[in-house]
Amino acid sequence: MTLSYGVMSRWPYTLFWFWLLVLSLPAGAADQEEATSVPGGWLDAAKADLDVFGGRLKADAKATFFDSDNLAALAWAGLASAAMNSGGADDKIADYFDRHDTFGGFSDEALFVVGSPITHFVGTTVWYVLSAEKQDDPSRRQAVTMFSALTITGAVTGGLKAIRHNDQPDGQAWSWPSGHTSSSVAVASVLHEFYGLKVGLPAYAVAGFVAWRMMDDGDHWASDVLFGATLGWVVGHTVARRHAELEIAGFKVLPYYGNYETPAVGISLAREF
Repeated sequence: MTLSYGVMSRWPYTLFWFWLLVLSLPAGAADQEEATSVPGGWLDAAKADLDVFGGRLKADAKATFFDSDNLAALAWAGLASAAMNSGGADDKIADYFDRHDTFGGFSDEALFVVGSPITHFVGTTVWYVLSAEKQDDPSRRQAVTMFSALTITGAVTGGLKAIRHNDQPDGQAWSWPSGHTSSSVAVASVLHEFYGLKVGLPAYAVAGFVAWRMMDDGDHWASDVLFGATLGWVVGHTVARRHAELEIAGFKVLPYYGNYETPAVGISLAREF
């Protein structure tokens, strides 16, 4: 047993996925997806965003899993995973990694932490708080989008793990699909949609190292990683595209709500130089 599984035993891991499943249930103002600009600190903004987060999750999940292209990608990935697992490919790849250890020591544990869904939620929370404190509404909304993508990815991953309930190469339970891989690829996909390849490519590279590490350490079969990566890609890109900012001639089109002295509703154009 590696140190990483000593830190995260089966019960905390199970409870973590259960929390994600509960959080993903629609609640509150189900018909509203975006909180308006909120004067005040991050706590006020968080309350406003939480009021509509259930409806946002429901709409994002519907857009993701009612899309024919997404369903086709997931179906093909599922079939490929089943073929790899039953046809012996998983065993051969696991034997290769058993004989050729790539990561070890600090790099092994560092990649486990970097690829953890818990790390992704913590990082997104920091992003959200800093943006809300600065009253940077576009950045705050992007953080909420990341929360949505991570929650949907985590909930689906956890649900599939509970249904499949197969063992990992090292004998641990809850193997398919890989939660580290699905969450890491979802993060990279959202960043790609928001910031382009200059941020997306490094994020994909990190996700690739995480996926490799999960096989290298015997934590996952190759089929777990394949489906996890497909799930993260589908959810991350779909959710981020739904909430991407409209641009005209390089200017971002943003909602305008005025203030207490001069209330108004409209649009504004913004560009960073």
